[in-house]
Amino acid sequence: MSTSRPKSPKTPSGRDEESFWAKIGTLGRNKRIKEVQGLQAEGKYAIDSPGSPTAPEIPPEDYTLHDNEERSIIQPKSLEDRKVVELIQVLIDWMNDELAHQRIIVKDINEDLYDGQVLQKLLEKLSGVKLDVPEVTQSEEGQRQKLTVVLRAVNRILGQNHRTIQKWSVDSIHSKNTVSILYLLVALARFYRAPIRLPENVSVSVVIVKKNATNQVDQENITSTYDDLGMRCERDAFDSLFDHAPKELQLVKKSLVLFVNKHLNKLNLEVSSQQMDNEDFKQFHDGVYLCLLMGLLEGFFVPLFDFYLTPQDTDQKVHNVSFAFDLMHDVGLPRPKARPEDIVNMDLKSTLRVLYNLFMNYKHLN
Repeated sequence: MSTSRPKSPKTPSGRDEESFWAKIGTLGRNKRIKEVQGLQAEGKYAIDSPGSPTAPEIPPEDYTLHDNEERSIIQPKSLEDRKVVELIQVLIDWMNDELAHQRIIVKDINEDLYDGQVLQKLLEKLSGVKLDVPEVTQSEEGQRQKLTVVLRAVNRILGQNHRTIQKWSVDSIHSKNTVSILYLLVALARFYRAPIRLPENVSVSVVIVKKNATNQVDQENITSTYDDLGMRCERDAFDSLFDHAPKELQLVKKSLVLFVNKHLNKLNLEVSSQQMDNEDFKQFHDGVYLCLLMGLLEGFFVPLFDFYLTPQDTDQKVHNVSFAFDLMHDVGLPRPKARPEDIVNMDLKSTLRVLYNLFMNYKHLN
């Protein structure tokens, strides 16, 4: 009986060997093809992007546009700019001050304003007019209806009509467009002479996105340089001193404090000048020293019932500074370009300009 012997493995034939190495070669080629395709895709993206080093960062959902629809989207890096951050915080603080009695706290201008609820309360507080809208609206349609009423009232108050280029709309506010919301808040703050100092020349980079069109990057100037009427004004000597001559600025401050104290000392009053810092000039923010100083310089008694000797709130302080400005105008001095609210808000440049004007007109007095 014969025993079967185990079969030894067959040596691959020439055709099998060729097939094996062909497969290996195919895998290698596929890998190289994928690498090339990846590089080509990256190259195409770099070419098609609007400048790779400064390519706008736009979330994918923001590309969902209707035909002929155009959208302005702020570049995220602009929101990190120091002046933009400062502007947003100044506006938030202002709104919170205005709405404090209603216990409304604004933390984010996009999330807190888009539905029209806070904007309604803010406009009612500023204008003193009650808007005929539902107090609470949960649905998107209800929110848009409220925004329509609120923005219509805003445009009517500000004197804007359909022929004016609008920087805000129901769609832009409801879609939480930061640029539109900033434009709206700045316009309200300027119109109602908010006792705040808006950072000047604030601009942001926006991407203009339009369906089937190349994206464009543009600059939006949110604020400008203003005088008390909201018009553009020229830079003066104090701007140059602040920017380029801090030592000379200190000498000017010292001269102004000496001038003021020379006259206030007649009433046993004095502006503190121990460190010659900005705190010294904040003592003028309530308008009391300015009112008394005008009487001393012109040699007349200022009736105490015409101003608040111990002002308790912002309105009383604004009244005092406005009264001091009226006195300056009555004696023939040019009315200060600064707003009374700027002095109350302790804006150093505005305060120095007012005092310097007095110094130049009365420095000859003993």
